[in-house]
Amino acid sequence: MRAQEKRAGEAVTDHLAGLDRAPDAQSLAQVIGTALGATGCAFTIVGERYQWGHGAEKWLIQPVEHDGEEQALLAVAPESAGPVDTLAAVLGPPLAAMRLAAETDRLRRDGDAAARELVDDRWRTTVEMEQERRGLERDLHDGAQHHLVALKMAMALVEHTGATPERLASLESKLDAAEKALTDTAAGILPIPLSTDGLAGALAAELAAHSDVTLDTAGFHRRYPPLVESTVYFACLEAVNNAHKHAPGASTSVVVRDTASGLEFVVSDDGPGFDLTARNSGLPNLSARMATVGGTIDVRSAPGRGTTITGFVPR
Repeated sequence: MRAQEKRAGEAVTDHLAGLDRAPDAQSLAQVIGTALGATGCAFTIVGERYQWGHGAEKWLIQPVEHDGEEQALLAVAPESAGPVDTLAAVLGPPLAAMRLAAETDRLRRDGDAAARELVDDRWRTTVEMEQERRGLERDLHDGAQHHLVALKMAMALVEHTGATPERLASLESKLDAAEKALTDTAAGILPIPLSTDGLAGALAAELAAHSDVTLDTAGFHRRYPPLVESTVYFACLEAVNNAHKHAPGASTSVVVRDTASGLEFVVSDDGPGFDLTARNSGLPNLSARMATVGGTIDVRSAPGRGTTITGFVPR
């Protein structure tokens, strides 16, 4: 047995001397197993097993140390292959090098993974911040602007018909409402009626002050997730704002209803309309808002035939 171990040690030395690169654990196991006349030989280095051949029911396990520290485990099959402690001493330096290389590679992989995770986290944070910014921008545009448009219309009325205590009081009330809408939007606070009464109640409360706008929610009977309801709420307000800006004096109707496949709203006016090919008909802000909940926007208009905006959110 000792003679075989000596031959194995010499074979290892010759093998290492003939290499012009770092030793390979798999080929080293083959050299040792062949020299010992074993059926299998394996190394376990930093939790990784490198095996040549096959094992019997039991393996002979021998720790390999170098500088007083265990570098690897040497396993030889069958167990009756005999003692390999002297061979283990010869294997100390090359296995120490293999262990160092394996640990370095593992640290490099861990470092690469950590770097990728850091980049991913930064990217996700950047994307989330941009989404929050765009969401706030849309809420200001669709919600607070609604109050500002109403305020502007009231001021125009006062300018042309004269200021009375009643009209000044109305202006002050609209200014307070616009200020509150701006403050709440900046703080990320949804309108209270939207939280308590749902979409139908919030639209009723918001559009009640507009005599030129009618609301029909008779076909709307169920609640939807808060994000869906807030998205449709602000989309309806923007569509009404667009009607006020581009079709002043026109009558506007808002219809919200359940369908077999989702939630639908229609905002239409009997204003002058416009040529879809000559103007941006995509309403990018509305489309972007609806896209956040998987919804769509369809715009139909023609000169002299009013405008109809239809939004849909699938169930």
